Amino acid sequence: MNAEEKALMSLHLIPKIGNVTIKNLISYCGSAQAVLNLPYSKLIKVPGIGKKTIDSLKSAEITDFAEKEYLKAKQQNVGIISYTDQNYPYRLKQIPDAPILLYTKGNFPLNAKQPTIAIVGTRNATEYGKRLTEEIVKKLSPLNPIILSGLAYGIDIYAHRAALKNQLSTYAVLGSGIDVIYPSAHKASVNEMLNSGGIISEQAFGAKPDAFNFPARNRIIAGMADLVIVVEAAKKGGALITAELANSYDREVAAFPGRIGDKYSEGCNKLIKQHKAHLVETVDDILYVMNWELEKQAEIKQKVIDLSILSQDEQNVINTLLQNNKELSIDILSIKSQISLNKLAGILLNLEMQGLIKSLPGNRFKMA
Repeated sequence: MNAEEKALMSLHLIPKIGNVTIKNLISYCGSAQAVLNLPYSKLIKVPGIGKKTIDSLKSAEITDFAEKEYLKAKQQNVGIISYTDQNYPYRLKQIPDAPILLYTKGNFPLNAKQPTIAIVGTRNATEYGKRLTEEIVKKLSPLNPIILSGLAYGIDIYAHRAALKNQLSTYAVLGSGIDVIYPSAHKASVNEMLNSGGIISEQAFGAKPDAFNFPARNRIIAGMADLVIVVEAAKKGGALITAELANSYDREVAAFPGRIGDKYSEGCNKLIKQHKAHLVETVDDILYVMNWELEKQAEIKQKVIDLSILSQDEQNVINTLLQNNKELSIDILSIKSQISLNKLAGILLNLEMQGLIKSLPGNRFKMA
């Protein structure tokens, strides 16, 4: 850590001083170090700077805090990227209130050439919303996009997991310190994400997932994206905040309409009605809105399953499903494949674990 990095971290850790103010100070003084060295008589004249902030700027505790943050980052293999760094996400740099520092873990820097798509929505996702999220990611996968979301329950985590399933890079922006995975139930997914994606936070180590951190988190999601897709959302909530922020940053926003009266379609319908989101019903609509083209249209087609790696009974089940619109109840599947129900249950479990089929309510099974 050099002196300028230490000074930047010190500024970042000062409470109740915004990123815009910090950037203005650095621009005025020439460097973060110069800001810390600016005399009281000049600092007090800066708009938005009060006595408490100046006392923090002059405090040895802040610089000690900065040193401890860098030490923790080194110990935990966490990167710290400043907005002056060439590896800082270039889309995010374009927004006026971009964080001056980001804590990152995983695969950085992000590939600026890839489309970056934020997929957000309610924590209380319906089965329809979950299936739609998986379908969107799967059908957009030939673009090799980066999938961005907030790791929350519901649409967010389904977007991340769909990206992993389709071998896409996916990044989660946290509303807590980068060492505080919230919700903790998603730690396993985070560990998978680190291989080809990662996690991002602007919060200091140990920061709790307090409610006031999440609107700030949402602005990072909106600022990093080329497109924000709202799958399902209530009339109020984080997804709508992300969409509103994306609009303010001149990012494209798309929303899937829902049935009138459905609680978790009200937000999407509201965005569309207020002309704050494009109405999209299919992935083709998304491609049209963004003027994107799939380089290899053939890649959209179902991937060919290598039946040779399956047992004879497993091949029989797969072929039976393919010949019957890819979905059957277990009873009909047993009859058509001529495999007893007891034996079929084990075969279906193995195929599901391989990701080839999915179980549905009512003892039905379909091709994944």
